Amino acid sequence: MSSSPVALIQQIRSASRLMVRELGFMNGTLAATDYPPSAVHSLVELGQHGALTGAELAQLLGLEKSSVSRMVRKLIDAGEIEELTSTQDGRAKPLRLTARGRKTVRAIDRFAAGQVGNAIAHLGPEQQQTVGAGLAHYASALQTQRLGASAAVLAPLRIVAGYQPGIIGRIVEMHARYYADHARFGQPFESLVATDMAELMGRLHNPRNQVWAAMDGERIVGSIAIDGEGEDNQATLRCFILDEAARGRGAGKRLLAEAMDFCDGWGFARTRLWTFKGLDVARKLYEDCGFTLAREETGQQWGGPVIEQYFVREARAGAGV
Repeated sequence: MSSSPVALIQQIRSASRLMVRELGFMNGTLAATDYPPSAVHSLVELGQHGALTGAELAQLLGLEKSSVSRMVRKLIDAGEIEELTSTQDGRAKPLRLTARGRKTVRAIDRFAAGQVGNAIAHLGPEQQQTVGAGLAHYASALQTQRLGASAAVLAPLRIVAGYQPGIIGRIVEMHARYYADHARFGQPFESLVATDMAELMGRLHNPRNQVWAAMDGERIVGSIAIDGEGEDNQATLRCFILDEAARGRGAGKRLLAEAMDFCDGWGFARTRLWTFKGLDVARKLYEDCGFTLAREETGQQWGGPVIEQYFVREARAGAGV
């Protein structure tokens, strides 16, 4: 690597020590929880990735597998996470957050966001941007030094709920580009999506409606939404789309999981969606989540003839608030 001035290295080391102290990593517990830093980081990473094996979690955190195994057992006993059985490898037991774990992570996120937000409020706008970009580059360099090329593979997309600035335009853009390439849809389709999304986003004040975005840094690269104002306690899954940059990174499964957890939490009698025949990857994701094909029909309103498909997912037993 290129040599760095001694003064710069000392400045970064000093700042790193100060950050560790001020963020509370010297304490026995972290982020206003009863858990040590390693457990808090495990919960946050599981929230980011959706599911990880113990080995993947150990590599991601840079900890010994035996230490992670003991910590995982404590978090399972506390009801924060649960073990699953992999459909590909019966020996593997992916870990994921329970409902309690997701609640804990939301509390951690609120605490951390407040901590960081209050700190950067003392900086000017340009300083804030410099800090954000500089820390991201430095953290990435440290991770790459430890993990090498695998660092990029482990880097997750963030899934965030609620309106994000620019989300309406990005949903429309992603739909327009994807369906122009795959179905030759043009202006009529793009205009319909724009109108539809603007109308739905205007109803997010109703807690039965929600939208989620997959974020690559600050860029929206995927979306999904639930419209919970249907008749007979039915929800509609809408605007499920991924940018090319998000494909193959698990974002589709994670977005669908968030949406289905939301539907189960509200106890909708069923969730429905409309899609087009031929989108086989999306169809498999739907079917893996419990959707079944109810009917097909020819549609013309998208700027060209297509076979529309109507999928339905019945309420899960025991779901509801």
